[in-house]
Amino acid sequence: MKLFRRQQRSLFGEILDWMLTPLLLLWPISLALTWLVAQGLANKPFDRALEYNVQALAQLVSVQQGRVQFNLPQPASELLRADDADTVFYQVRGTGGEFIAGDRDLPVPVEETRPATGEVRLRDDELRGLDVRVASTWVRFTPPAPGLPQAQVLVQVAETREKRSVLAAEIIKGVMLPQFAILPLAVLLVWLALARGIKPLSQLEARIRARSPDDLSPLDDKTVPMEVAPLVSSVNGLLARLQDSVATQKRFLADAAHQLKTPLAGLRMQADLAQREGTSTEELKQSLQQIGLASVRATHTVNQLLALARAEGSGAAFATQSCDLAELTIAVVRDSVPRALEKRIDLGYDGAAPGTPGVRVEGHPTLLQEMVRNLVDNAIAYTPSSDDRPGIITARVLPDPFGRVILLQVEDSGPGIPESERALVFEPFYRVLGTGVDGSGLGLPIVREIARLHGAAVALDDAHPGQTPAGTRCTIRFTLPAAA
Repeated sequence: MKLFRRQQRSLFGEILDWMLTPLLLLWPISLALTWLVAQGLANKPFDRALEYNVQALAQLVSVQQGRVQFNLPQPASELLRADDADTVFYQVRGTGGEFIAGDRDLPVPVEETRPATGEVRLRDDELRGLDVRVASTWVRFTPPAPGLPQAQVLVQVAETREKRSVLAAEIIKGVMLPQFAILPLAVLLVWLALARGIKPLSQLEARIRARSPDDLSPLDDKTVPMEVAPLVSSVNGLLARLQDSVATQKRFLADAAHQLKTPLAGLRMQADLAQREGTSTEELKQSLQQIGLASVRATHTVNQLLALARAEGSGAAFATQSCDLAELTIAVVRDSVPRALEKRIDLGYDGAAPGTPGVRVEGHPTLLQEMVRNLVDNAIAYTPSSDDRPGIITARVLPDPFGRVILLQVEDSGPGIPESERALVFEPFYRVLGTGVDGSGLGLPIVREIARLHGAAVALDDAHPGQTPAGTRCTIRFTLPAAA
């Protein structure tokens, strides 16, 4: 019943139950087996005595002049019946079942085949309301002349079972009484052994409890039993993930504070300039313009930091769905067209159409759009353009069903990234010098983190090798599962 069920399971109690329950169930079975064995042991010596007695009586049977004779001396009869605990009966019957001597009401054995001469058979029977043990044998005599029938005489000796019961009871008491003392001792030893066996768990719990809140170092899995080692390894994995999460949060806070310091300082300075006495209308407008630019820069930085934190914090709780990568890329390109037109940049899509076989990936649509948007925004920001020489940016999705890969590419006609700095641009806040472009240095780190979450690889190379400017091509390679 649930009313008596404990809300929290006890490992100690459950193991103790599984150890003691079989022990307590086997104990009565052991007692029953002991009783059966004691009965067998008690029967053996008395059965031998019965066999000896029936064989001794069989030697007193003879055939004279064709008649069966049984001569039992008086001392032998008195000795046969001289037993303080049990009553002994005997019987002798002839070939036709006629009674010759002994106790007339002793039952005759029901046998399909008579045993060989001298063979003694034992059985349990009842005589005058008493349980008796009976030994019987057939004595056969050679006929005096050919053609005459063979004389067969049945000799039986029966004995009540008092001595057997007393001996069996003594054996049972001798075996069972020590068990009554051993059973509580066994329960105590099981209790102590189990308490000692789970002691390492208590020690592990004490070590964890004694740790400081900021101590996320792994637990020592060498000092715990082999069965507990997987649990400690899992806890160490959780601690490692927690440490990474804490480090990510700390890095995010430090990066946010560092990146917001400059635009906020500019806002404060422009506000102070606007509040000076004698400030002209033109100077006030200029200060307001600078405040607007600084606020836009701060908003962009905050959005980039939030995008990076969202990408880094997805982790094991990352939920995926089937996404059409071509459709997502076209949507981002369409949204970025107004900004590209402001800079006189030719922005377009040149790749597989939505719905084409092989363009679907398992991922998070919002994060994938954020990844494409950062690639397109970076290309727009770093691609110079003029009426004479407009910049060109092309996004494309290239499926390869046979190789089970999808390529997402964004290439531009900008100055390109030197090969020595292509690994550095994926670090947060790193920016190539000499570009003259205002940015936060978080676009490509966001791209790399989202690609990592989707099991994709990011590579940078020249869009137009051997030309000046060489441009930049960013390629993200998605690997599809074999079932796709």
